[in-house]
Amino acid sequence: MPTVLIPLAEGCEALEAVTLIDLLRRADITVVTASLGSQTITASQGVHLTADTRLENVLYDNFDMIILPGGMPGTTHLNGDPHIHAILKRLHQSNKAIAAICAAPLVLATAGLLDDKKATCYPGVLDAKQWPNIHLSNDAVVIDGEILTSKGPGTAMDFALAIIEYLTDHTTRHTVEIELVRPA
Repeated sequence: MPTVLIPLAEGCEALEAVTLIDLLRRADITVVTASLGSQTITASQGVHLTADTRLENVLYDNFDMIILPGGMPGTTHLNGDPHIHAILKRLHQSNKAIAAICAAPLVLATAGLLDDKKATCYPGVLDAKQWPNIHLSNDAVVIDGEILTSKGPGTAMDFALAIIEYLTDHTTRHTVEIELVRPA
């Protein structure tokens, strides 16, 4: 099964992080959560999350995808961490998948990974005038090659299901979705 890295930063959006972790694990995808600092972080809404490990312990591990949860100031912490940028560039050079939701596509833009790509993000995070090489979309989920982006907490479940299908197949996504009892 695929292996995914989800970095957890202080102030990340808890709903996005937990939804992604939970749904991917339901699909038997190996998810490694790694904190930027202390192994236990305080996410949005005062939710405490304990990562599987610290980022420094998995810097050179092989992952099929990295997924950046958004939220503020979590995105600022991710964007300011040179290890995150190094992992993004390494995975990108290896044609591995890179995903970000909410404000976190800003990290991908800063790393130059969204140039000439279609992407979406939380409204107002990426300004078309400041980022003219990014084709900004208002869609809930956008997949452009190996780059996957999504708008925010309300799209986290759709994003997780799209990632499941991207990494596995439609049948696995459908199985997970049925078990969630989502309305049609």
